[in-house]
Amino acid sequence: MSAYKFRVLLDTENDTEIFRDIVIDQKANFELFYQAITTAFDFKNEQMASFYVSNDEWDKGEEISLVDVNFDPDAEPVGLMNNLNLEDRVQSSDQKFILVHDFLSMWIFLCELQEIVDEKVEIPYVALAIGKAPDENSRQDFENFEEEYGLDEEDEFGDDDFEDEDYDADDFNEGFEQYDEYDY
Repeated sequence: MSAYKFRVLLDTENDTEIFRDIVIDQKANFELFYQAITTAFDFKNEQMASFYVSNDEWDKGEEISLVDVNFDPDAEPVGLMNNLNLEDRVQSSDQKFILVHDFLSMWIFLCELQEIVDEKVEIPYVALAIGKAPDENSRQDFENFEEEYGLDEEDEFGDDDFEDEDYDADDFNEGFEQYDEYDY
């Protein structure tokens, strides 16, 4: 039996090198690979995620999604992680995948095949861990919202005395008189 050893690099805002080498059976599906990655970085498997088949320039190619969120019956179906095995999408000895975890926080993992090892792997494991992974919730900092955007939480327009402004409610109806004939 053969297994893949992938180097999985966490793309961070600073230039800190954080990666894990994960060894996984080549017949494993993408969902197991996703779980191995999130576990290796101490992230939870509670978010939407997608793999993208990539190339040497790290362009996004075919999407392999955790769940099908496509509601358009005419749209092309998306591959699902639990239906596709790694060996079905590994086309080269340095195959690359991009994993996007949590589309709001946009955690991006760059996965590159390092080698094919002659080993039976029943459970994926981390062969090498470099760097401390950040807290998964560290990108959800809403405390500095007002400071960052210059807005007040109570007034999204940045105008504290909107209520005190001189305006007449009839001003808002100006230009809509023609709709009165339709009983609006």
